[in-house]
Amino acid sequence: MTVESTAARKPRRSSGTSTGSTGSAGAGGAKRAARAKKPQNSNAEPPLVQLLTPEGERVQHPDYDVDLSPDELRGLYRDMVMTRRFDGEATALQRQGELGLWASLLGQEAAQIGSGRALRDDDYVFPTYREHGVAWCRGVDPTNLLGMFRGVNHGGWDPNSNNFHLYTIVIGSQTLHATGYAMGVAKDGADSAVIAYFGDGASSQGDVAESFTFSAVYNAPVVFFCQNNQWAISEPTEKQTRVPLYQRAQGFGFPGVRVDGNDVLACLAVTRWALERARRGEGPTLVEAFTYRMGAHTTSDDPTRYRHDDERAAWEAKDPILRLRRYLEAQGHADAAWFEELEAESEALGKRVREAVRAMPDPDDMAIFENVYADGHALVDEERAQFAAYQASFADGEVK
Repeated sequence: MTVESTAARKPRRSSGTSTGSTGSAGAGGAKRAARAKKPQNSNAEPPLVQLLTPEGERVQHPDYDVDLSPDELRGLYRDMVMTRRFDGEATALQRQGELGLWASLLGQEAAQIGSGRALRDDDYVFPTYREHGVAWCRGVDPTNLLGMFRGVNHGGWDPNSNNFHLYTIVIGSQTLHATGYAMGVAKDGADSAVIAYFGDGASSQGDVAESFTFSAVYNAPVVFFCQNNQWAISEPTEKQTRVPLYQRAQGFGFPGVRVDGNDVLACLAVTRWALERARRGEGPTLVEAFTYRMGAHTTSDDPTRYRHDDERAAWEAKDPILRLRRYLEAQGHADAAWFEELEAESEALGKRVREAVRAMPDPDDMAIFENVYADGHALVDEERAQFAAYQASFADGEVK
C-alpha cells in the first residue's frame, strides 16, 4: 500500500480547451460543473498506512516500518489489554454512580498505545479527555485519571512529572497549548518533540486551524495526532469535511499521513517518523489515525440513537487487540499460559482501580469558595453563607 504525503502534492494543471471547438469546450465545462457538485469524500477511501491486517497478517510498507522483538510485541499487546480493562472498569464505575462521567477509549487502543510508545521521555504530551492509553504509556497511575471524573480534584497528577499535561475538556484548545510549548522548545534549542491529541470533531474548531498556522510558520516541532473515530458525538465525519482529514495539512504547508488507527504497529511507525521529523527541525506533521469509537462518546451519550449495529459489527472485525493476538499466536510469540497470566494481571488492575476510587476522600463542601478572589469578596461571602445554610438544612439525608 502507499500513502499520499500531502506536502509533496502538486496542483493539477488545467489542460485547457480549443477556442475553435466551442461545442466540445461547452460539454467539457458542463461535465466539470457536474463533477464539482459531487461531494469530495466518496465511498472510495484514500490509502492508509497498514503493517498488520485485521486477520493478523504482517505486511510491509515502503515508507514506514518497525522491527520489533517478541518482547516488544508482547509489551504492546499487554499495554492495550491493560488499558481496555481499566477503561471498562471506569465505565462500570460510572454506571454504578461512582463517577460523574466517563469518556471511553474502547476501540482506540492501538492508536493510543502505538503513538504513546513512539514517544521519548523528554517529549511532551497534550491530551484531550480520552487519552487513557497514552497516560498509561507515560506512567500516569490510572487511578489518578479518575479523580476529576469523580469530582474530587481538577486532575490528579503533576504534568511535569511525566511530561503529560492535564486532561483538556475544552474541545481543541490543547492544540494551541501544544503549539506554544513546541515553539518554546525550539527557542530553547532542545531536540525533544511535542504531540497534541484531538478528535475528528475538534478538527472543525478554529483553535486547531490557528495551531496549524502558527506551527507551520514557526516550524514548531509538534505532531498533531488526530484520532478520527468517525463520530463527533452524533455528527459523522462526512458532515464535517469534504476531504479526508489528513489532507487538510496540505493547505498549511506541512505533511499529513493517514494511518490504520486499529493497527498498533503502523501507529507506532508513523508517529516515530513524525516525531523524528520534528526533532530534526522539519516542522509539524498531521497524523490521522483512522479508527472507530466502539462505545458512546461519553457515558451521557446513547450511540444507538444515531448509529447502526452493522456499522459497529464491521469495525469489531478490525479490533486492534484481536489482530495483534492473532499475529502473536501465529508467530509463536505467546502461548495460552502467557495470555492467562495477562488476564489475571488485568483483573487485578480492575480491582485496584475500583477500590481506589471508592476510597477517594470527598473534598470539603466549602472549598469551592476559596481562592476565588485574593482578598475576598462580599458577594462570595454572601454565597458561602447561603450555601452553608442550605447544607445545614439537611439531616440524615432529609430536609429539616
